[in-house]
Amino acid sequence: MNDIVDDPNMNPRDVAEPLRRAIGDRYLTYALSTIMNRALPDARDGLKPVHRRILYAMRRLRLSSNGGFLKSAKISGDTMGDFHPHGDAAIYDAMARLAQDFTIRYPLVDGQGNFGNIDGDNPAASRYTEARMTIMAEALLDGLDENSVDFRPNYDGRLEEPSVLPASYPNLLANGSSGIAVGMATNIPPHNIGELIDACLHLIKAPGAGDDTLLQYVPGPDFPTGGVIVEPRDNIAQAYRTGRGSIRLRAKWEVEDLGRGQWQAVVTEIPYQVQKSKLVERLAELIQTKKVPILADIRDESAEDIRMVLEPKSKNVDPDLLMNMLFKNSDLETRFSLNMNVLIDGVTPKVCSLKEVLRAFLDFRRDVLCRRARHRMAKIDNRLEVLEGLIIAFLNLDRVIDIIRYDDDPKAALMYEDWSKPHQATIARATDERDYRSPLAGIDVKALELRPDPEAEARGVLADEGTPTQIPQRFGGRSEGLSDVQAEAILNMRLRSLRRLEELELVNERDKLMEERAGLEDLLASEDLQWKRVSEQLREVKKAFAKDLDRGARLTTFAEAGEAEDVPLEAMIEREPITVVCSQMGWIRAMTGHIDLNRELKFKDGDGPRFIFHAETTDKLLVVGSNGRFYTLSAANLPGGRGMGEPVRLMVDLPNEAEIHDLLVHTPGRKLLVASSAGDGFIVPENDVLAQTRSGKQVLNVKDGVKTQVCKPVTGDAVAVVGENRKVLVFMLDELPEMGRGKGVRLQKYKDGGLSDATTFTLADGLSWKDPAGRTRTEAALDEWIGKRAGSGRMAPRGFPRDNTFT
Repeated sequence: MNDIVDDPNMNPRDVAEPLRRAIGDRYLTYALSTIMNRALPDARDGLKPVHRRILYAMRRLRLSSNGGFLKSAKISGDTMGDFHPHGDAAIYDAMARLAQDFTIRYPLVDGQGNFGNIDGDNPAASRYTEARMTIMAEALLDGLDENSVDFRPNYDGRLEEPSVLPASYPNLLANGSSGIAVGMATNIPPHNIGELIDACLHLIKAPGAGDDTLLQYVPGPDFPTGGVIVEPRDNIAQAYRTGRGSIRLRAKWEVEDLGRGQWQAVVTEIPYQVQKSKLVERLAELIQTKKVPILADIRDESAEDIRMVLEPKSKNVDPDLLMNMLFKNSDLETRFSLNMNVLIDGVTPKVCSLKEVLRAFLDFRRDVLCRRARHRMAKIDNRLEVLEGLIIAFLNLDRVIDIIRYDDDPKAALMYEDWSKPHQATIARATDERDYRSPLAGIDVKALELRPDPEAEARGVLADEGTPTQIPQRFGGRSEGLSDVQAEAILNMRLRSLRRLEELELVNERDKLMEERAGLEDLLASEDLQWKRVSEQLREVKKAFAKDLDRGARLTTFAEAGEAEDVPLEAMIEREPITVVCSQMGWIRAMTGHIDLNRELKFKDGDGPRFIFHAETTDKLLVVGSNGRFYTLSAANLPGGRGMGEPVRLMVDLPNEAEIHDLLVHTPGRKLLVASSAGDGFIVPENDVLAQTRSGKQVLNVKDGVKTQVCKPVTGDAVAVVGENRKVLVFMLDELPEMGRGKGVRLQKYKDGGLSDATTFTLADGLSWKDPAGRTRTEAALDEWIGKRAGSGRMAPRGFPRDNTFT
């Protein structure tokens, strides 16, 4: 209902509105809050609010990089209580990530204790660990007290927090970021800070430079775990131009020579965000399942550095072939999805290119520079005002002392005194040759025009001496009184500051501040000077972090992946003879060598032999289910023959209600005759029934109690079928269609019952079967049983087996 009915009894604080609008407005508010306050980083400092608040809280706790450590529980508690009203576990987890050198390229937190490891182990509880800031974090906070950024009230209005940090370097790209918001996500890889600063300096010199030019300085990501980027350069350039793409990353490995032709592969760097323990488990699984049969063993010999030893099955294995197989089947090769979705100016989410991200940072640095310059000018102006009052006090020291000593309100007297008429004692000091260090030394007092001074006369100074009518600039006089700030500074001045050298120091300080102020005015008036100063600051950062800092050099290298050859699995398996044994209950095993098929074997209690045949380790086995599905097994992956084997149902997804109808060795290019118990069937190429997954491949469609009845290789040119009614029908093979999947066509018509067996043979050679005594009988004259497909047929010949089968 869209109409809102006003209820006179309604609480005035309650607002009635349509449900659609209420839900829409609230969900939009939630979405914007998630995007701006949780998931997406700010393009200016590269931080999310939780990270920014953690660093600001650590700064308030005075946890400098060269200071002491503090309990992580205290840090997360202060952050939660003052700035980030969320769970302390989430805050501590975010802080711990800032301390992990395998997660973040340039750690912002210096952790002491267990902060997790590359195996995926979690950090210790916050009460057991301690932390402080790193110099990289201090560089993000540099200038925060100089009005360089805006502050906003915290969540309860008690305190203020920075809306963004000054950020002396492009932290967004240096450390990267990832997050998922409502309807959008971000995933930015880390980069090398030296390369980023070089790109920034070039962008300052050439604002119109394109992304392709910047890629000459930033060739790609620089992950904290190293690795090798094998993505083509064109794809990387396209990703940085559009802000979206993927980058293929491989582990770094080398071959160690063990002598006598033996060797092993050693992995020294793994891809970014891959847990080493899970990677080792995956490689061990590949060995166990024999998906990479040329890999014999995996050992993790890592200490502080990564060292994973891969042993080949044979010394004749090609190392590149082994590693390409592992790259394909494990996380030794991963893809990093790049999505540079950031908040521009902290408000607008946008997928940015490399140039747009660097431009946002540079514009922000220029704004920070100007704000710090204005803040410094305000400080200088305040100090100059104080210095002016102090210099006047030194030039009129006797009058100041006299006022402070005898006046009832010295501050008011100092503020309203006319300081353009200095005391005669001051002039006497100016002409004193011994006081050569005074700022007034050397003034030609006689050259000054003197006039009577009633005030000086009242203070005991001779009237005929007079006072100068004009005060030189060097004299520091002024016609108006002192300001409140100047008077307060004079009154707070210590007696020990009245020494002679203090006058020179005040003048020198004033001159230096005036010179600095002039430079700041020039800086604020010239855009070129501003960019020049930003360039100088960036060069200082590069000198401090890109070269001198530990891990400042590039860690991730580049290489070409090359063409990986698709080597068949059989080519990697040593060809050896085996004997496949499958029991009636479906337990399968592989005996070494070709044993006597009539040999007595051991089975579980209540079980017995069903299938036994010779094969080779390179063969593939077809498991035909009664449900019409075909499953594929590798003979090389079968369990050994020392035990009872393993159930086939553990190797393939054969339903409990289905049974194993047949088990045979796959022969490429061969064709099979498949038929159901209902008497429907067709010819299927054997290559089409191979399955790539455990779930198998549906070939013969059966339902309503119908099951697979026949699966035999096709030979000859004729088909013979026999029903449960013992009627035999012979027809030509070309009457059956060749299909990849389906129900098939009718083979024989039945009034009652269904299909018992079917086979193919050469019509000219006659139809053969085994009699009850095991002797082979052949019926050459088949005219009585030859007919068309789907006929009823005639009773079987004399001596035909009573089980109605041809074999």
